[in-house]
Amino acid sequence: MERPLLCDRMERKMEENTARDVETGSEAGGEDALVGNVNKLMVSPPGYSGAPRKGHLLFDACFESGNLGRVDYISEFEFDLFIRPDTCNPRFRVWFNFTVENVRETQRVIFNVVNFSKTKSLYRDGMSPVVKSTSRPKWQRLPAKNVYYYRCPDHRRNYVMSFAFCFDREDDVYQFAYCYPYTYSRLQHYLAGLDRRNLPYLQREQLGLSVQQRRLDLLTITNMDHQSPKEKKLVFLTARVHPGESPASFICQGVIDFLVSQHPVAQILRDHVIFKIVPMLNPDGVYLGNYRCSLMGFDLNRHWQDPSPWAHPTLHAVKQLIVQMNQDPRVSLEFYIDVHAHSTMLNGFMYGNVFEDEERVQRQAVFPRLLCQNAPDFSFSNTSFNKDVVKAGTGRRFLGGLLDDSSYCYTLEVSFYSYMTAGSTAPVPYTEETYTKLGRNVARTFLDYYKLNNHIKDNRPTHIQSEDIISPTGDRNNKGNGVSRDAAADKEKDKSQGVRH
Repeated sequence: MERPLLCDRMERKMEENTARDVETGSEAGGEDALVGNVNKLMVSPPGYSGAPRKGHLLFDACFESGNLGRVDYISEFEFDLFIRPDTCNPRFRVWFNFTVENVRETQRVIFNVVNFSKTKSLYRDGMSPVVKSTSRPKWQRLPAKNVYYYRCPDHRRNYVMSFAFCFDREDDVYQFAYCYPYTYSRLQHYLAGLDRRNLPYLQREQLGLSVQQRRLDLLTITNMDHQSPKEKKLVFLTARVHPGESPASFICQGVIDFLVSQHPVAQILRDHVIFKIVPMLNPDGVYLGNYRCSLMGFDLNRHWQDPSPWAHPTLHAVKQLIVQMNQDPRVSLEFYIDVHAHSTMLNGFMYGNVFEDEERVQRQAVFPRLLCQNAPDFSFSNTSFNKDVVKAGTGRRFLGGLLDDSSYCYTLEVSFYSYMTAGSTAPVPYTEETYTKLGRNVARTFLDYYKLNNHIKDNRPTHIQSEDIISPTGDRNNKGNGVSRDAAADKEKDKSQGVRH
């Protein structure tokens, strides 16, 4: 279905009832009664009482990370879909994930997701939902020309995302989602696979349990036979504090995949650095299909200052561990990175903190500058350093104030949609693979950083040549212009060591 047809249809809808186009101020956005997901809901024409026919669509979201609260039949070709709000918090309605079956071959439909809580969205800039089906199990994005995002007077002036789709196989079950899902079960399956490899430099432990008794996993990756822990730097990484930000899990898996691989860079890092990774900080929210909150409706990334052991048990456990490590003179905790996804910006980028000491400000910029040279999708120009009052309860802000001035705390963000590379004119949509690759590039950047810091001395040829980058020790190095890499040779090395690109 071509976009002009869809656009005309939506524009006519927007022009109707303009006299009613007033702001209602409703926080619930018409979902006051939505408390659960649709469960094998057959949507037939009004008044129809016979047996369901092919083409009477069957919607379902009663599965892990599913979200669809209501379906309204508009016509044979059009359906209004309502996102179920986060549990115990009606403010957040963004993530959706549902299946459709009992379709008719060549059946064309328009789905209107009618109650987004966000106003700005990458849907305005070409982003589209992802889809897969029984016979085509790999997620792919819908064509952008079939997606339209607008403010609609028919739905309390909420923002609506409409997309056209043509079902082509009657026996397939189709699944649609806001972005590539990465579930709690998928993480558990991945971690169980790592366990089975019995890697001597990987330790997995249960740091705690969520409110609904799901595992809070902690991975420690380091070579225990090389150097004493006191001589090693410690890097702490967390992901999925916001459950709907699934790209964070692909990045986190990329970091882990690289660090446990036999790549020469990974081996050197394991000898000199201890990596501690909490891959899913909000397992209940992920399982339930929430966008931002935990089971009890808390945005956990606003509660770092005083997390409750019963209301925020996963956050409490992680904070307790970091505070203990910070107080231990044998531990040199240098990095905290919290991985997120961003709904309005392109590329990967970072948020850092603001300090009065100019030298510390410059040292904090070193890691993102190096990452920018390693990852073509990472943008240093989008990276910013701030102390916004509303971010005071975040991990980056709280730990930035807690840890000493040799530590660096960042939020790593990645676009839900796409990235622009140098010299490109069109955005490149992210895939599961390119999210994972960004994670690998984050991991390998620690070698660049610690070579620059003289913590790692290696007789291999260095690929760090920096100009006007202040080193972590405050020294300037004026050799060359950034970090150069022989990409072809590096790719071959990755291939020979079993690291996927």
